Amino acid sequence: MSRTVIVAIAAAVAIGAAGAGYWMGTQRSPEPAPSTAANAQGKGGAPQGVPSVTVEAVKVVTAPMPQTITAVGSLRSDESVTLRPETAGRISAITFQEGQRVAKGVPLVKLDAAIPDAEYSQAKANLTLAKAKFDRAVDLANRNYISGQAKDEAENTYRVAQATMELAEAKRAKTDIRAPFAGIIGLRSVSVGDYVKEGADLVNLESIDPLKVDFRVPETYLRQVQPGQSLTIALDAMPGKSFDGKVVAVNPLVDAAGRAIVIRAQVRNQDTTLRPGMFARVRLITKEQADAMVVPEQALVPQGTEQYVFKIVDNKAARVKVETGQRRDGKVEVIAGLVPGDLIVTAGQLKIRDGSPVTVTGKQDDKAASAPASPVSNVGPNDAGPSPIAPANTAVKSSGMPARPPKS
Repeated sequence: MSRTVIVAIAAAVAIGAAGAGYWMGTQRSPEPAPSTAANAQGKGGAPQGVPSVTVEAVKVVTAPMPQTITAVGSLRSDESVTLRPETAGRISAITFQEGQRVAKGVPLVKLDAAIPDAEYSQAKANLTLAKAKFDRAVDLANRNYISGQAKDEAENTYRVAQATMELAEAKRAKTDIRAPFAGIIGLRSVSVGDYVKEGADLVNLESIDPLKVDFRVPETYLRQVQPGQSLTIALDAMPGKSFDGKVVAVNPLVDAAGRAIVIRAQVRNQDTTLRPGMFARVRLITKEQADAMVVPEQALVPQGTEQYVFKIVDNKAARVKVETGQRRDGKVEVIAGLVPGDLIVTAGQLKIRDGSPVTVTGKQDDKAASAPASPVSNVGPNDAGPSPIAPANTAVKSSGMPARPPKS
């Protein structure tokens, strides 16, 4: 075979191999670029590769949220005293019933006054004699029968007798113990016939309308507390009830042991249901605020010392930093970062990021209503297959079996 024929055959083989490779490459090529772009881009240009996350959301609203300070305290009598005698003696009479109301100045306990009465009578007699001597000395001095020194001595004796009389009268008055103010008498610890010394406890007297409430708050609230502020108290002994009061005084001395401020308030107790010594939970209102922005506590996403929320804008989650205030009853005051009417996520924050598409649970909008129909709308009229009913009927008709011939 000549050299020319061999070269021609090799050229033909090369051309055939190139054509086969081109044909195989065209059969294995991917989908056209426009189709890929159409699949990667959904309606409105949103990427379909990131699925929408279902979340729960609420709107930011305004509600009354006064600034308050909570503390615990104790109820105290408005006036309280333990009656004690100033002189020793034996109790001759007790003129009250335990637990009864008494008026101011009413006699309560009387000590035996035999000795004070005798001393008073003696002082009175000495005073009478001293006065008579003094009057006679004055008359004689006027007629120059006695010296001026004798007159002065008579006058001094009279003044001493007068002071002795007043002392005896004061001692006699100390045997009669009276109520220093109106109130409710307590339980006595003595009986008639007991001998008591100076300062011995007899009985307590309490004035319980109004009542005082003493409580402490940290020193950081010093500028927020002032007399005249309102408060409410609740007691464990009376669940479901609250009582209103007002701050009457703030102790100017900060307790160095606990760095706390002692505050005193007054609460009305006309029916005497409250009693001194009861434990009270105090809620002090430092500032009235009727239009505070509030959100549920579960909407907050803490990060370090900062707080964030996810706000829904155009069906997408936007991470927003907020400044919070006080918290109460599952609500948080938002000072800055939001405006009333903003839609914020309350459940599902862990599944979303800034810019993630979201779907609000229970929200019926146009896109949500048309979502179930989207797979059908993507199928064009030319792509629709035959009716699922008609082919069945046709198949039944066309697949009829020939009648079996009769038996001979």
